[in-house]
Formats: sequence, structure tokens, C-alpha cells
Amino acid sequence: MFEIQGLSVNYGGIEAVREISFSVEEGTIVTLIGANGAGKSTTLRTIAGLVKPRAGKILFMGEDITGKDPAYIVGRGITLVPEGRKIFPDLTVLENLKIGAYLRKDSIENDLEWVFSLFPRLKERSWQYGGTLSGGEQQMLAVGRALMSRPKLMMMDEPSLGLAPLIVRDIFSIIKEIKKEGVTILLVEQNANMALQVADMGYVMETGVITLSGRGSELVSNEAVKKAYLGK
Repeated sequence: MFEIQGLSVNYGGIEAVREISFSVEEGTIVTLIGANGAGKSTTLRTIAGLVKPRAGKILFMGEDITGKDPAYIVGRGITLVPEGRKIFPDLTVLENLKIGAYLRKDSIENDLEWVFSLFPRLKERSWQYGGTLSGGEQQMLAVGRALMSRPKLMMMDEPSLGLAPLIVRDIFSIIKEIKKEGVTILLVEQNANMALQVADMGYVMETGVITLSGRGSELVSNEAVKKAYLGK
């Protein structure tokens, strides 16, 4: 469904991502794990069209989308749930969700109901301003907004960041539910243990390169991964 070939990205004179290659199968959860500064978020931002690569190709459903405009990429079926949520604090929950569907010309009512079924708290707070929500509720809103574009591939950047453990478990349960609905997920996550538990496939990034890959279940039991990322 999705493939990166030899992707390199520079920030000024710094090589943030260096010749990485990986693929994502349709209907799976793939995770990128690694320390801060490893290049994980840069990879997602480059796929989303927010950063232009120095070299390499990004292929989606057989089409080369390298360097395309972000709106074009959303229109093709790729959305990004950004790190830090980036909701609109002065708009209501409902308005935030509708913004997620801004490129669509068809009815969004069924998708609104789907998002509300995944996140009942958003339905309860649909007329509340985004900025008044708790951190966990804002993360739910960011995910719901991304789903409103009806994506084929949803990228999530640090969805558990700054959230209480109980809320983190809720978010990861929702990630599994979204997968069941047929949405493919590319997940960047500092909580490597949770990420690898839900992932079909995982890639370890260090200083801009992929150093290890394997099924999520394999990486969870890998001694090097345990020592570096799982605190074991």
C-alpha cells in the first residue's frame, strides 16, 4: 500500500533522515520507535508533505507522492495526527471535527456518528471549546478530526505523549478499533512497549537510519530493544 525508498531529509546542514526504506501493508499497524532526535517525526512530516526530502521516493497505492502539496496528500487518503494534538482551541469539538472533512464534498454525518461511537466523550462535549478539554480528550479530538477525512492511511505522532497511563490504554484500544475498521496506521511512539504490542511490524530508528526491523511480537522480545527502549 505504501513504500518509502531511500528517503533522506536535511534540516539546514543536518541530515535528519538518511536513506531509509520501509513498506506498510494495507490493513496493518506499523510503528517507528527510537529515541528523541532519531528522525521519526521528520519521516511522518515528510510523508505528509510538510517537509521536502533531499532524496528518495514516497509511493502510495502505486503513485509517487514525493514532495506533493499537503492538501493533495490528504485528498489521496493520508492524514497526520500531529505531536501535541494541534487542535483549534477557540473552536468547538464539532467545528474541529468538521475541519477534518474540509476537502470532502459528500455527507459527513455517518462519519461523525462513527467518531462519536469511538469517543463518546466527544459527543457529550460537542459544543465545548477545544481548549477547555483535558489532554486526553484533546488527543481523542485530534484522532477524530483525522478520521473525518476518511483516510486510507492514518499517521500518528506520539499519541500517548503527556497522558496518564489509564488514558494511554484507552488511546491504544482505540487504535486497534480503527485498524478493525480497515484504516492502515503508521505510528510513531515513545512508549515502545505499548506500540510494539499493537504493531504488526516495527522499525527501530537511530540517528536518522533504520537499524532494526521485525514483527512487533519479535521486537518486544529482542534483547537489544528491551535494553534500549523497554527498560528491561
